[in-house]
Amino acid sequence: MSKKVIALIVLGMFVLALGLAGCGGQTKQPAAQAKVLRVGSDTAFAPFEFQDEKSKEYVGFDMDLIKAIGKQMGYEVQIQSLNFDGLIPALEAGNIDAVISAMTITDERKQKVNFSSPYYKSGLTMVVKNSNDTIKSFKDLEGKNIAVQIGTTGADEAKKIKNAKVREFNTAPEAIMELKAGGVDAVINDMPVNEYYLAQGGNKDAKTVGDRLTSEDYGIATSKKNAELNEKINKAIDELKKNGEYEKIYVKWFGKKPQ
Repeated sequence: MSKKVIALIVLGMFVLALGLAGCGGQTKQPAAQAKVLRVGSDTAFAPFEFQDEKSKEYVGFDMDLIKAIGKQMGYEVQIQSLNFDGLIPALEAGNIDAVISAMTITDERKQKVNFSSPYYKSGLTMVVKNSNDTIKSFKDLEGKNIAVQIGTTGADEAKKIKNAKVREFNTAPEAIMELKAGGVDAVINDMPVNEYYLAQGGNKDAKTVGDRLTSEDYGIATSKKNAELNEKINKAIDELKKNGEYEKIYVKWFGKKPQ
């Protein structure tokens, strides 16, 4: 065999080796991971957040809104169900990125968290049993037994009522159950929640009385350490209001257009 043939064989083997090495080195690039927005919510506050009995999914006005906000921002939203009084501590500890839970914007809360621009206007009303004709206004609650949800503005207002005995519960449904059982004279809670409860059949046992006690704005809470996220959420809310998606979600859950 001539030197020329040997050289050609060696060259061919070298080229083949390079080709195989090249094939082996072509690794598939991993897909970019979706950005995740960890959102805390007290998921027992219909119609804003509650668990669907059939699908077991968290549904409601807040749930639809935060998913739309996440989509607008390019984030995958993951909901974590927490008790209402544990939401801000979880946010401060960094366990979640944001809170949407029909949370009223207050000066006290603003000392701990940042709030988005308001996305819903609410207020406090009271519910009593249908057979109760003595309580007609908030003044009539003096000296009465009142059920509230712990950590809420309803609890704060109830504690201002003279000689009232205030009982705090972890969830709004628990407070309502105590009223049905006759353990309290009234429940103070957010107006849309009271209205939704009555519309879903609660009017068989209870009714709302008196005028709305307060006017409150709900906001999405974020950590004071993450001002950028707050700005992104505000921008997304503005865009959803402009493109009609916010109104669509509002009508779905409240049967009317936002004021």
